[in-house]
Amino acid sequence: MGVQIPNTLHDIGEVYIETDLLIIGGGNAGCFAAIEAKQTNSNLKVTIMEKAHIDRSGCLAGGMDAINTYLKKGRTIEEFVRWSRSQAGGIIREDLSITMAELLNKPIEDWEKWGMPIKYDEDGDEYKARGKWDITISGSEMKPILAEKTRESGCEIINRVVATNYIVQEGKVVGAYGLGIRDGKFYIIKAKATIIATGGAAGLYKPYQGDGQDSHHQLWYCPYNVGSGYAMGIRQGAEMTTFEMRWCATRTKDFNGPIDTISLGYKTPMINGKGEKILEERYAHLGGDAAPRFIRANVPMEEWREGRGPCFVDTTVMTPEQVREMKYDYLNERPTFVLFLASQAQDIRKEPIEIYGSDPYIVGGHTASGYWIDVKRATTLPGLYACGDVAGGAPNKFVGGCAAEGIIAARAAAEFCSQHAEESSISKEKIAAEKARVFAPALRFQDVGDGVKPGEMEERLQRLMDEYAGGVHQFFRMNKEGLQYALRHIARLKDQTKYLISSDLHQLMAAHEIIDRLDVADVLVHHLLFREETRWPGWQTRTDFPEKNDEAFDCFVNSRYHADTGKVEIFTKPYEQIIPGDRLKP
Repeated sequence: MGVQIPNTLHDIGEVYIETDLLIIGGGNAGCFAAIEAKQTNSNLKVTIMEKAHIDRSGCLAGGMDAINTYLKKGRTIEEFVRWSRSQAGGIIREDLSITMAELLNKPIEDWEKWGMPIKYDEDGDEYKARGKWDITISGSEMKPILAEKTRESGCEIINRVVATNYIVQEGKVVGAYGLGIRDGKFYIIKAKATIIATGGAAGLYKPYQGDGQDSHHQLWYCPYNVGSGYAMGIRQGAEMTTFEMRWCATRTKDFNGPIDTISLGYKTPMINGKGEKILEERYAHLGGDAAPRFIRANVPMEEWREGRGPCFVDTTVMTPEQVREMKYDYLNERPTFVLFLASQAQDIRKEPIEIYGSDPYIVGGHTASGYWIDVKRATTLPGLYACGDVAGGAPNKFVGGCAAEGIIAARAAAEFCSQHAEESSISKEKIAAEKARVFAPALRFQDVGDGVKPGEMEERLQRLMDEYAGGVHQFFRMNKEGLQYALRHIARLKDQTKYLISSDLHQLMAAHEIIDRLDVADVLVHHLLFREETRWPGWQTRTDFPEKNDEAFDCFVNSRYHADTGKVEIFTKPYEQIIPGDRLKP
């Protein structure tokens, strides 16, 4: 039986920790940040606050079969930035992409030294390529390897503690509060500098596999990454960017697994229900198989909508040896997909694998959505740095780029620590207020016994976003009226969070997950509403503004939430080109 939540706030235990550098999130970027911080200054006290357990947390928890961005021999940083820029429709922070690319290979090569197997070509001289920028790995144990190296570095690791809000004094972030989901205690962690590395936001939209009961999280992206890092920054007025560049991907239908393993790794074409090679025959003018990611991701949905579905990756062209190797690759990243195929008795040499669109995510490692940061990865909140999926501006980071950003953020945060004295003690009033907010759903359940369960509110949010803010059931399409409807009802749901109840610590965590998702969804819809054009079909399709409008929107759309008014301010930032050339061509 789990820990029982006391009946009063007074009886809920508190844990007070002081550290130099607090890293929130022990995934890929967070672990690399911790290791780098200790290497930069071995005397620095570094503390990781992790929601799960760092051995199997974050997007890499189940492993990977490839590293999607690595500068191979003969490739240059300029070439990488041009490619990334073209894949994102010409909107990226080139300064961030350059500084990230400068360190892109380091974490991958370190990982190999620590024990992660990377495949080599037949000559054994170079890493085995999978596409222009990908290399293949046997990464089922990559996260435990990284976690062990993190422990060896001498960091303090606090597992099973969920961050709930930043501690802010005089406009500066000086740590964070947390909820112990095993011990039921309230954590107050004071720090000279803080790095946020909590990943992106999943579960905002209803997935097409959802049954309305217990399948809210049958997703492609890590379902435990709920946008808490974004939400904590939003509530404190941090500047955010490009939320409207959502990540909507093509995935294996009914399983929601990645298809790059098949399409890139084994050169299987994407076909429609009529057997046509879609990209080659219908999208050649946009680059065919090399078209931008948002085009390729939207193709199956457009084919369905225009009456040429269903769509597939044509695995019938694969050899028996390739099928065996492909299944081995999936055992490194999505082992249950092999079981999924077996459960259907599907021979993929005779029957191609069906594909479909995913629910949309906000994930700064794939697109440009997240905190607005400088080249040192400092956010607009003093004392706070962001890296990985939670950091905006630099899409196509993937595993290597997120790790590189962790390194960059750690170096800057360590320097910040050396230049700033310890802050004064945190006021008891602030601690009491956050403690009361965090435990309110649990105490409300004990006092009243009736209210709104987290899963019920999550189901309502997911349906709302899916139907009115461009979800997969709407073929990712949206208009002004629908977005305005979504905003009105998000505001209603945010007001109704005062009725949330939690019967145990897990449900208390879930209550705060839906609170965080609502804050992220609010900002996201404001971004989608403001950009009155269609720049990334699929990721951001406005049926009322179907064309791109460079005159008005060749820029970044940024936002800032004002807690005193409850309003989201939307504004633009100009594009600054560093690498010359046509921004839409690699």
